[in-house]
Amino acid sequence: MAGLPRAGSTLLTALIGQNPSFYAGPSSPVFSTMHVLENHFRTDPFFTSYPKIAEGNAIISDVIEKYYSAATAPIVIDKNRAWAGNVRFIEGYIGQRAKIICPVRDISEILASFIAMIHRNPYREGNGRMNIIDEQLVRSGIMINDNNRCDHIAGPHGILGQSIQAIQDGISQGYKDRMFFLEYKKLLDSPKKTIQEIYDFLDEPSFGHNFNNIENSHRENDWETYGLPDMHEVRKDLSKSKIEPQNTLSQYVLERCGAIDMWRN
Repeated sequence: MAGLPRAGSTLLTALIGQNPSFYAGPSSPVFSTMHVLENHFRTDPFFTSYPKIAEGNAIISDVIEKYYSAATAPIVIDKNRAWAGNVRFIEGYIGQRAKIICPVRDISEILASFIAMIHRNPYREGNGRMNIIDEQLVRSGIMINDNNRCDHIAGPHGILGQSIQAIQDGISQGYKDRMFFLEYKKLLDSPKKTIQEIYDFLDEPSFGHNFNNIENSHRENDWETYGLPDMHEVRKDLSKSKIEPQNTLSQYVLERCGAIDMWRN
């Protein structure tokens, strides 16, 4: 699973996890570990001076098996937003045709969701930690305000900007047919139909999901990691957000969101 942040990926993993045939958990370090190992083998003088290519590839390939060695479900959905732009790691090292679920959402709604979440969790001196977005602004010497927050989130080093780039990379590399783009609104409006489309994409039998008792059983430590304690909180049912971009974002940000929807074109 890849896609965009604040587009329903946590909700989707909670739903899919109701099916005992699937393990679907939080974002994992599988891809980043494989990537680091590959770079290490390419640059380490002890490897390059006497390369053992097959053995090195086997170590990289084994990461996902070892990471999920305790999973009892026969099917694992690994979540990392970088997968969309790194299909070669799936097909080259894991050795299967990639199938990437990509939750997507209007950019303005994603940014409004981030800003509303930051406002819900204000930083107070001596009372906890600063959220990760504001921390990055402070380190860069940038004034903390909502416009700058949005610029960072959607910029080349922000979580949204990097996720968009990964999708663009995957499409430009010719892998759009490996991706299933799941519109957040569609999941909320037609959950049964949308979930069935996912099963069809995965070539797996359907399952009777409960859309009125959703639970995130793999809760991440959002407070310690991100300074945003409700970042991966999931509502019990498929209720729509009451956050409206036009009431949350400035005109400057709304105009810059534009039509960034390469998955629809």
